Amino acid sequence: MHRVTGSCFQLNERERLAGAMPRAAFLLLIVLFLAACAGSVERPVGPGPETPQLNDDTITAADGYRLPLHRWLPDTAPRAVVLALHGFNDHGGAFGVLADGLNEQGMALYAYDQRGFGGSEPRGIWPGRDLLVNDAITATELLAQRYPGKPLFLMGKSMGGAVVMLTLTDDHAPVVAGSVLIAPAVWGEETMPWYQQFGLWLGETLTPGIRLSVDLAQALGNEPTDDDAVLEALKADPMVQREARIDTIESLSELMDEALVASADLPGPALILYGDEDQIIPADPVCLMLGKLPDPDFRPWRMVLYPGGYHMLTRYTGADQVHADINAWLRDIGGALPSGHEVGRPEAQRLLCS
Repeated sequence: MHRVTGSCFQLNERERLAGAMPRAAFLLLIVLFLAACAGSVERPVGPGPETPQLNDDTITAADGYRLPLHRWLPDTAPRAVVLALHGFNDHGGAFGVLADGLNEQGMALYAYDQRGFGGSEPRGIWPGRDLLVNDAITATELLAQRYPGKPLFLMGKSMGGAVVMLTLTDDHAPVVAGSVLIAPAVWGEETMPWYQQFGLWLGETLTPGIRLSVDLAQALGNEPTDDDAVLEALKADPMVQREARIDTIESLSELMDEALVASADLPGPALILYGDEDQIIPADPVCLMLGKLPDPDFRPWRMVLYPGGYHMLTRYTGADQVHADINAWLRDIGGALPSGHEVGRPEAQRLLCS
């Protein structure tokens, strides 16, 4: 693993300094002191080059890093395969809610814990955009080798959706049958208020290791779901991280910026799902994405806009209709979607962007 170190200095004369300089300057010095003493962090990087492998409970990446793997297999040989990438601070096991429906259709579902999340180590440390994308490419290629000739779909939720978008527009993009983007994280700094942009910059510059609690966001009214049972399950799940470093949040915003740009080149077929009660990814960046997406006649994509849908579309009180739409689209990418909430670009822009 790569270590990033910081230096620390002694603040032996705090009393004298406090009396000799203005209070604001002294407070700034304290902040700089805390930043310098933040210590070192271990980056989630493998020990060295290895041949990538798909194991029962791990994926070995090209750098030897082990990604914890979750899989749900049908009773018979699968007719199709889905690789799912989870959202920020979540883990691959969250896709278990989709497993029964997909398995009943003869589809295998795989999901791994992305670096820095879930059961991977070290937790809470951002691995970098390139490693996230390279892992997705590696996992896709390994599944294509395991199931030759079978349709292979990529699915991404929130941050995972952003990684899927960057993976499919990469110079080494894998060949897949299609993608499902569940509330894709495209909220980059372009659409953030200035004070959020400044706060992220200041925090990353001065105190990158300070952690912000998920409870704070929820206290401000930003709920990922309206299902109280799901909220309690998230709190009780040891694999779900309840806080995030400032530098990790800043890096996530950069990833979302890149995903928004990549949306212009998104290959089809794709299914994009969004809820109009999403309190995590607001409508403004989704509107920008809608303006950038390619002509669906040439790169086919479809969108479903769920009235009252929360960010965790697969785990809110209306999730059954989302599950049904995903299952239907994976079964027949051109068929009708049972929820009845499919919208074209103009209608989506009218409903979200007015």
